Amino acid sequence: MPVATRPANRGEWQAAAAAPVARVAVDVPLTHLDRTFDYQVPAHLDADAQPGVRIKVRFSGRLVDGFLLERAETTDHVGTLAWVERVVSPEPALAPEVAALARAVADRGAGMLYDVLRLAVPPRHAKVEAEEPRARAPLAVTAPDPAGWARYRHGAALLDALGAGRAAHAVWQALPGEDWATRLAEAAAATVAAGRGVLIVVPDQRDVAVLCAACTAVLGADAVVALTADLGPAERYRRWLAVRRGAVPVAIGTRATAFAPVARLGLVAVWDDGDDSHAEPRAPYPHVRDVLVLRAHTSGAALLVGGHARTAEGQLLVESGWAREVVAERAVVRDAMPRIVAIGETTAQEERDPALRAARLPHVAFEAARAALDAGKPVLVQVPRAGYVPWLACGSCRETARCRHCAGPLGLPSGTPDGDAALPHCRWCGRAEPAFRCAHCGSRRLRAGVVGSGRTAEELGRAFPGVQVRASGGGAAVLDAADARPELVVATPGAEPQVDGGYGAALLLDGWALLGRADLRVVEETLRRWMAAAALVVPHGAGGRVVVMAPSDLPVVQALVRWDPVGHAAAELASRTEVGFPPAVRMAAVEGPAAAVAAVLDDVEERLGATVEVLGPVEIEPDPRAETDTPEERALLRVRRTEGKALAAALHAAQAARTARKATDVVRVRMDPPQIG
Repeated sequence: MPVATRPANRGEWQAAAAAPVARVAVDVPLTHLDRTFDYQVPAHLDADAQPGVRIKVRFSGRLVDGFLLERAETTDHVGTLAWVERVVSPEPALAPEVAALARAVADRGAGMLYDVLRLAVPPRHAKVEAEEPRARAPLAVTAPDPAGWARYRHGAALLDALGAGRAAHAVWQALPGEDWATRLAEAAAATVAAGRGVLIVVPDQRDVAVLCAACTAVLGADAVVALTADLGPAERYRRWLAVRRGAVPVAIGTRATAFAPVARLGLVAVWDDGDDSHAEPRAPYPHVRDVLVLRAHTSGAALLVGGHARTAEGQLLVESGWAREVVAERAVVRDAMPRIVAIGETTAQEERDPALRAARLPHVAFEAARAALDAGKPVLVQVPRAGYVPWLACGSCRETARCRHCAGPLGLPSGTPDGDAALPHCRWCGRAEPAFRCAHCGSRRLRAGVVGSGRTAEELGRAFPGVQVRASGGGAAVLDAADARPELVVATPGAEPQVDGGYGAALLLDGWALLGRADLRVVEETLRRWMAAAALVVPHGAGGRVVVMAPSDLPVVQALVRWDPVGHAAAELASRTEVGFPPAVRMAAVEGPAAAVAAVLDDVEERLGATVEVLGPVEIEPDPRAETDTPEERALLRVRRTEGKALAAALHAAQAARTARKATDVVRVRMDPPQIG
């Protein structure tokens, strides 16, 4: 069929003979316009204007971007339809499944479709599109060896389900020292052997490199593609096109890879779903785990949520019956884990070291480090953050030092200000505190509340003369691997380098600093960070020891000592259910100027009535990205979990009403926020 030529005169344009109506998602940043719009497809664009292509249309007199979602014969629009002006590229960049997923993600997060499409579809690179398409190489993938998964209850059944193309849903807790990347590669191989595609999302580039190497070893280089932002726009788009065109069955990468258009999708997986890197920082703030759950539900793919620890959201998937847990028996766990020691777990500890609870590195920690170094193995020292002295604590009881005026935490000022620069200052109100007295014990002594990784490395260098001290993260370069020799490796959470053969010991410092943060997920996040570090230590049978500097009577410390992420997740979910926090309920945070927040709350309450509970509002710090210092407030909205969809819809409608009235003040809406209060 010959391609129609474009008439020079717009008045001579003719509509396409078949399906002349295009349903278009238009890039317009107004909530009340978050819907599809109908346009006419001219005959000269009929061949190229296919579902999924990028197009240009006129909207309110301006030429704007859009995606053509579908072609139709009729329209409900009354009047004459505007024309599709141009097809930017005939490449169908937006797969129908991804378009439906983006709509579901936007609806769940009270957001806009096009905001999600920006996350899902990378920017076009015309030169790459013009290249010869990557051919799909013949794959000879065989069923993987089930021995690795056989260590877990239901592990072999999971591989069988993937090999049979069934939509299994599993939450997997990896053993200490587990080669998690190889296990995921084996799950991918079972899926590819069944003729299906695979999508795996990991937190960061280091994990991508490890997983890519494992998948390449099991599946071959032609079957795997890694999608990360640091590839550059051209190479990333080249690899993304290979996935979109069906040339590669396995896509792995970071956050945005959750939307990768893998053909015949059979498995979606996420590793370490509690890592905050999986949460998108832009509206509508989707989380990778939630995106993949939606995708598994809508596409019929299998889902695998894995990690050393377990989140409350993962526990809810299990307790609801939607997913099965893949965990090892207790005897297997005990054999694989190192010996984990907490502060004050025996009276002998305190008799041996009277300063046990006040010391940052008590005798038991030095003893574990020296034993590992003498055995020729490296020692991992995990420090909560970088730097030197973030804030101050009482030198006697170690309670956070607080301002007498506003109860804010005290710290040492940076820079070179006026004469009282050496005095502690409040981090909230800025007042100097010349005469500190602890409200708990009355002491006037101050000490560093958290000594960061830089100072820790200096201290350890003096405490262990002749032993090399290396830093990873916290201002220093992040090491991918450390040497299997007696040395000290000081790392911030997430920057712990791998060691062939494992560490001999790990010291988890300043546990109270991790647990003292104002965050809904602080306890499970602390356990996740501890377990990630402890999992790098050799088993107790090989002398592996972990010392956690936190009181032994804390439930989270007990969960680490027993290596019981499942029990801790169940208790965490139960406690959140009792107090009405996510994921037991659906909540939304509404932030912005007081009047605007009040208007949104009134609108939502009018729509939902008694089904919604309003908490607040309370005053918060203004958004640092805003151009004004107008005081802002935050309110929380809470509904039953079954009413979450209605809450998101009501918030979307409230925002739409504001943009329709041309309101200029910005109100930020986030479903299930990590910070409560």
